[in-house]
Amino acid sequence: MYGALNISTSGLVAQRVQIDTIAGNISNAQTTRRADGQPGPYLRRVALLSAGDGRGGPGVRVHSVVEDTRSQPRQVKDPSHPDADEKGIVYYPNVDMATEMINAMVAVRAYEANITAIEATKSIIAGSLRLLA
Repeated sequence: MYGALNISTSGLVAQRVQIDTIAGNISNAQTTRRADGQPGPYLRRVALLSAGDGRGGPGVRVHSVVEDTRSQPRQVKDPSHPDADEKGIVYYPNVDMATEMINAMVAVRAYEANITAIEATKSIIAGSLRLLA
């Protein structure tokens, strides 16, 4: 019975990481400099999830958080921008607000589903204890 709680808890943790990653993407949607201060767009990050590997038990784990290199940065011609290249092009992050909002809604729904599963498990445990008493 406690295994079900552990599985749902691992789902809560994974979805929290998803939401934190999405929040970081949204907050850096207009960032045109890298963390080291050099010109270059922020690259969207994605949390990769995997099934439990047996060492930590069943459930879901955050495998890693990686940069999305598949999509290209947005290019905007703005010669007056301080981060414009020699052609006057500014590279903005590959963050699409609609995609991030949809991903956030999915993560919140999954989080809520895990909370519902925990509540159901707690109810089953309480019912079992009442039968034993």
